[in-house]
Amino acid sequence: MQQMREDSLVETITVQEMAESIGTERVSDWVEVTQMMIDTFAEATGDHQFIHVDPVRAAQTPFGGTIAHGFLSLSLMPMLAARSNAPAIEGVKMGVNYGGNKVRFMQPVRSGKRVRGRFKLLKFTERKPGVWEQVQEYTLEIEGEEKPALIAEWIALVYV
Repeated sequence: MQQMREDSLVETITVQEMAESIGTERVSDWVEVTQMMIDTFAEATGDHQFIHVDPVRAAQTPFGGTIAHGFLSLSLMPMLAARSNAPAIEGVKMGVNYGGNKVRFMQPVRSGKRVRGRFKLLKFTERKPGVWEQVQEYTLEIEGEEKPALIAEWIALVYV
């Protein structure tokens, strides 16, 4: 079966098929992290540290320019997941963040760089009828860089 997502057809699978796909990796499209995104995040969070919002001062640092907030990089996860080749699960009513087992910020994302999400399914188990726990490894890759921006093990609850 297929359904629409982001103006394209997406494969759909059952919760049982998802549970059988442990170890599967999915990759998103590349997305540019712009200074406008960084500035908007600074406004939303109140984190106006100069390394994020002042290109002149940030150019004087070892980063050579402004960088995205670590939490901005982490918060790109849902958008990048939606832009990945992951199948949709039939009958899903909603999914909610449950938390993270670990998050490591490996290197900053410079303004103007492109990033993509790599998602590896680690666990998908039924906690109680109609509620599934999904654990994924989320790696935020930076185009042209060997080291990722971050690696996180993230938990979501999926309601069907």
